[in-house]
Amino acid sequence: MLLSCSINKYIPEGEQLYTGARLSIEKDTIIRNEKALKSELEAVIRPEPNKKFLGMYPGLFYYYKNQKENPGFLNKWLYKKIGATPVYRSYVEASSIEELLLNRLENRGYFYSTATSNFEDQEKRTSVSYTVNIPKPYRMESYHLDTMPKPIYNAVKTLMKSSPFKKGMRFDLGNMKKERQRIDAHLKTKGYYNFNENFLIFEADTNCLKRKKFDLFLRLKKEVPEKSIIPYNIGKINIYTNYKIEDSANTQITRYKEKNFIQKETFFKPKYLDPFIKLKEGSLYNPETSRNTARRLSSIGAYKYVNIQYKEVDSVASDSLGKLEANIYLSPLNKRALKAELQVVSKSNNFSGPALAFTYSNRNLFGGGETYNISSKIGYETQFGGGQKTGKSSLELEIKNELIFPRVLFPIKINEDFFKYAIPKTRTSLGVNYLNRSQLYTLLSGSILFGYTWDGNAYVSHQINPISANYTELSNTTQEFEQILTDNPFLQRSFDQQFISGLTYSFTYNGMVNPNKKHQIYLNLGLDVAGNSVSLFGKEMGPNEPKTILGLAYAQYAKADMDFHYHFNLGKEQVIASRIFAGYGLAYGNSEVMPFVKQYFSGGPYSVRAFGIRDLGPGTYSGDASTDSGAFFDKTGNIRLEANIEYRFPIYSFFKGAVFADAGNIWNSKPNPTFNGKDTFTSNFINELGMGAGFGLRIDIQSFVIRFDLAAPFHDPSLPKGKRFNFDVGESVFNFAIGYPF
Repeated sequence: MLLSCSINKYIPEGEQLYTGARLSIEKDTIIRNEKALKSELEAVIRPEPNKKFLGMYPGLFYYYKNQKENPGFLNKWLYKKIGATPVYRSYVEASSIEELLLNRLENRGYFYSTATSNFEDQEKRTSVSYTVNIPKPYRMESYHLDTMPKPIYNAVKTLMKSSPFKKGMRFDLGNMKKERQRIDAHLKTKGYYNFNENFLIFEADTNCLKRKKFDLFLRLKKEVPEKSIIPYNIGKINIYTNYKIEDSANTQITRYKEKNFIQKETFFKPKYLDPFIKLKEGSLYNPETSRNTARRLSSIGAYKYVNIQYKEVDSVASDSLGKLEANIYLSPLNKRALKAELQVVSKSNNFSGPALAFTYSNRNLFGGGETYNISSKIGYETQFGGGQKTGKSSLELEIKNELIFPRVLFPIKINEDFFKYAIPKTRTSLGVNYLNRSQLYTLLSGSILFGYTWDGNAYVSHQINPISANYTELSNTTQEFEQILTDNPFLQRSFDQQFISGLTYSFTYNGMVNPNKKHQIYLNLGLDVAGNSVSLFGKEMGPNEPKTILGLAYAQYAKADMDFHYHFNLGKEQVIASRIFAGYGLAYGNSEVMPFVKQYFSGGPYSVRAFGIRDLGPGTYSGDASTDSGAFFDKTGNIRLEANIEYRFPIYSFFKGAVFADAGNIWNSKPNPTFNGKDTFTSNFINELGMGAGFGLRIDIQSFVIRFDLAAPFHDPSLPKGKRFNFDVGESVFNFAIGYPF
């Protein structure tokens, strides 16, 4: 109040501070979606008044302070940060605003509307009240196509049959612009390369003034260039497979499937590049085909830039048909690349340490767009502050080879047109991992994978791995670790399964590619089935003993999960984001329990944030994760349910805030004796959810997000009944992560 009042003495004589405007609508008829019309009208009201904060004008206050001869350092700094130039009554041109309001109403078909304005003065302040009187709108009686030259007349005539314009439609200039864009877009797909939506014009004949109706005519503007009203087809296709502006001489042309592949030497084999190019000689020009070709070529992974240009071959078209020459310029990435990463790891079980990773990549390995990656990693972790367990360490060595083919490798040839949107990639990988955990064990594991990934459309992607195998060998076990396995039979059986072979499939729908949509949905469905095919060759080892293949006990299970996200966009960078996750794994046949690496866990920065990583559950189990076994083996289960919701809002610049609540837990469908039966999933699961709430700060720099979340539990299922609901701020968990949680 003091700041608000104190600015009055600075307002010049004869001036008043403009505090805003109010718009009232008086109407003679029912207006559909009146709220949207009012918002459109309010958007033209200018100028914007000075912003308030808690009823005060701090921006104005420091503006006036800065006008003094010696404003002082603090006033100068605050003026630069929040100062605002005052908006006076003399800046308001009410008559111009009235004209703009009438213009917007006429664009909507409300002809002969009226607009008035009135200043409302109060001492040194003033505001404006605008009033518009809206009569009945003009409505369309008929829609006609005026005379045009052939063949464009026939093309437009066909398109008008699918027009959204119907009898009784209100006059709307915005809809007419959309209709021109629709016709232009369709004509482009029919070969009209030089056509432009601005060549079309609408004329409204209001010969039924008393009934407020009009006849609408669509025609071409005068003096439209002749080449704009004829279709074009593609006469020649040139592909520059290794294009460099400074090195374009001494090239060779290879003719393959009616295309010219131009390159100095065979950089990319034409038979492998051709399926990515949807352009065909003799076909009509179609920008959608051009975009599809550019997208498919970009997906190969060997090119930095894809540029498709068209050149008119003949200046004078013959037979009402023009000719185009298509030139596809492909600029490759560096064939070889080396990436190094230095990682620092800190875990909730007090293990911390560095890791160093290297990745070497060779793009276009065999001249068909193949990508070969070989990566290696060395990591060391040791435990600090763990009492008697201080000094335990973990050493990890890993090497992985990956070869990606930008095409389908399959015994049976698949028609090129089967995958219209994108060509699948074939992925193969082979990896070995060595893990030594001091005072416990050594684990050697190997993995092999063969599968396919592809995009069904702009939103849907698939990944299927018909061959996915993992082998683990446990050795150098200590007495301490043997005792851990004895105390936890479930854990022992999960380690006994040395061989995992099966099929995995993932379906993803990502409707969040457009962040401006009001409703955004993301869905991922996963399926993991193992052991069925190898069970046909399994060898009996005796009663109550698992079958083996090549002397190795193999796992047999099925696992399915769903991850669903929904974002409600409130506008102005405000979003309500929610997530539901559900997963279930079933061990059967040769397995009594899911392999340890395939089980679920809960808690952490991408899960229930009020609990530590893998520290929630299973069920109501209350064991201490800091025990000897918990130091290395987290709480896991074969059932997982989670739900999250958070409100995201801007703070300042790239700083964003959030308040959130999470709930979730894991369970076992069969009780684990180690957990004293508290881990079993029952119909009372809703009362066994771990729940927490908190707030977060996010630094969002062009989609690179650093996230800090602080959360406290308000329902802890590990506590006795009657004590579980307790908002315990003292047990708050700080989460640091990269990227949004969902």
